[in-house]
Amino acid sequence: MAERRKDSKGRILRDGESIMPDGRYRYQYIDSAGKRRAVYSWKLVATDRLPEGKRPDLSLREKVEIVRKDISDGIRVDNRKTINDIYEIWISLKRNLKDNTKQNYIYMYQQFVKPDFGRKKVCALRKTDVRKFYNTLVDERSLKINTLDSIHTVLHPVLELAVEDGYLRSNPSDNVLRELKQSHNYDTEKRQALTVEQQELFLNYLKNNVIYKHWYPVFAVMLGTGMRVGEVTGLRWCDVDLKAETISVNHTLVYYNHAEKGCYFGVNTPKTRAGCRTIPILDITRRAILEERKRQMERGQHCTVTIDGYTDFIFVNRFGNTQHQGTLNKALRRIIRDCNMEQLDKKQKNPVLLPPFSCHTLRHTFATRMVESGANIKAVQEILGHSDISTTMDIYVDAKDDFKKQEIKKAESLLKIS
Repeated sequence: MAERRKDSKGRILRDGESIMPDGRYRYQYIDSAGKRRAVYSWKLVATDRLPEGKRPDLSLREKVEIVRKDISDGIRVDNRKTINDIYEIWISLKRNLKDNTKQNYIYMYQQFVKPDFGRKKVCALRKTDVRKFYNTLVDERSLKINTLDSIHTVLHPVLELAVEDGYLRSNPSDNVLRELKQSHNYDTEKRQALTVEQQELFLNYLKNNVIYKHWYPVFAVMLGTGMRVGEVTGLRWCDVDLKAETISVNHTLVYYNHAEKGCYFGVNTPKTRAGCRTIPILDITRRAILEERKRQMERGQHCTVTIDGYTDFIFVNRFGNTQHQGTLNKALRRIIRDCNMEQLDKKQKNPVLLPPFSCHTLRHTFATRMVESGANIKAVQEILGHSDISTTMDIYVDAKDDFKKQEIKKAESLLKIS
């Protein structure tokens, strides 16, 4: 019977174990695909001392146990597959996605994951690696939690595919985002609606300012309907029925920044069935639409573009092209700046000032006014086009909390002790 091999400490080496010329221990095996593979370590067992200058690592026999369990559970032992490799498979399999949604996924992954974290080997990925990656994005790159949510929306299903294909036993990104939010005392960033005073200041400033008056109709329609910015910029004259006092929302205008095709507009149908809806026209909306029609007739201005078969858009620029969301938000920043300067110049005590806000804030403001007026929550959901009632309920709860604070303030003077 052949004598069993031993290491320098006189320990018998098991089948598949050997010592390399540099002193490392090696275990050779055949994986589930029939390929010869090996794992290495400077230690045979966990209690061995690590040679000076060597990085901490599992012992060889600890690694062997992991390898055997992986083979037993059908986990692929592939040292070459990276997260980027799995991502390429995942993105190629995505179907039934709106093109702008897919482009957002691609942008988020390529911008934040692919350059560094995406190069990591899938087989060696651990939950601590994902934790460190997310913490780096927040602490060193100062990303907001909403951006991290978007990154997680892509990375989590990519790693889930790695689980399904047998490269990982479990998804190392499970619950990591939730843990990070708790550890950083994060709460979902809540959009703040304009107060009634700020809303009135904004509209009155637009109506009376010569420079910005032409922006009044588009922003008034956003505030009077709660429509998303792409729904408003994509609104056509045929979608508005002033006699029936309704607006039909059946598509949205999107702007693509495509890696291959460049930048261009497109028209999408709503993502969900709830997105197709009819919105009653309020007086503010009617007047804004009529004002836009009058202004365009006086200037001989009209729509000159056709996008995916859609034309005759209501809100167009001086060249007859559709409005861009970025242009509208830039206009808002200028309007807010100049409006606040005018307010401050009046030198009034505690002047009403406009906070920084975007087009989407006007949608949120509309929803808040609806809730404050006592509107039925299901009606609010349908008008806003929310497919999930919980989204509407978040607005409902926040608005009610703010409204209660305002209401109780009215009784403050009566509750003071003289």
